[in-house]
Amino acid sequence: MRAQTLNAKAGWNWILAGFAIYRRNPVLLSMLVLAYWFTVLLLNVLPVIGAVAASLLIPGLSVGLMQASRNLERGLPIGIQTLYGGLKQNTRTLLALGALYIALTLAILGVSALADGGEMVSFMLSGKPAEREDLEEGSFFLPALIVMLLMTPVLMAYFFAPVLAAWHDLTMGRALFFSLVACWINWRAFLAYGIALVLVAAVIPGLILGTLLALFPGAQSFITALITMPMVLAVAPTIFASFYASYRDIFGISEVV
Repeated sequence: MRAQTLNAKAGWNWILAGFAIYRRNPVLLSMLVLAYWFTVLLLNVLPVIGAVAASLLIPGLSVGLMQASRNLERGLPIGIQTLYGGLKQNTRTLLALGALYIALTLAILGVSALADGGEMVSFMLSGKPAEREDLEEGSFFLPALIVMLLMTPVLMAYFFAPVLAAWHDLTMGRALFFSLVACWINWRAFLAYGIALVLVAAVIPGLILGTLLALFPGAQSFITALITMPMVLAVAPTIFASFYASYRDIFGISEVV
């Protein structure tokens, strides 16, 4: 297993490659992304156990979306079985990745609670401060900074781990290690990629929506619905496909093991 070191331009190209893959079959890829979301949302309806089940399945479902992107690039068919087929590849390791992610996230939130007595965690769960009605400005800064610093290496380790486990039959430890190293040595590309994601997913759609709302203030609900849904159905599949493009460029295209 060897990761290539790419320049910053590669990060921008991943978005373009993702859109090129999306254009091969926009309807089906959008449907698979919606199926992914609905699966996670339906599981989360169940108290406690649903959230745990969703977290366990997300690595496998993400592999399914990666497989769909790979199939589209190669001119192969995709369907709902492609999404859920990702759960069948090195299943035990994928489930272990999901379980470890839950444990690490809870541990990091626990560390952040030491800085503010658990107030930020309470706010995340309830939507309001836990013990006092009005928070002074910047009260969440320290715990949020702790979460960001601790979660960054976790996210780096998990970015490629599911697909490395599924397609290369790596153990959980090796998949996490190679993903972490791949992201670290390509930090320039991922920095550019992050900027591109913000532009594509937030800034540009926000400017378009804001301009239309300014021009037609009386049609706020209609314009929001008219613009938001197509953007979600185009931008989200493009982003998921760009994940595959980053894997393809860094690790190279290989056959499913």
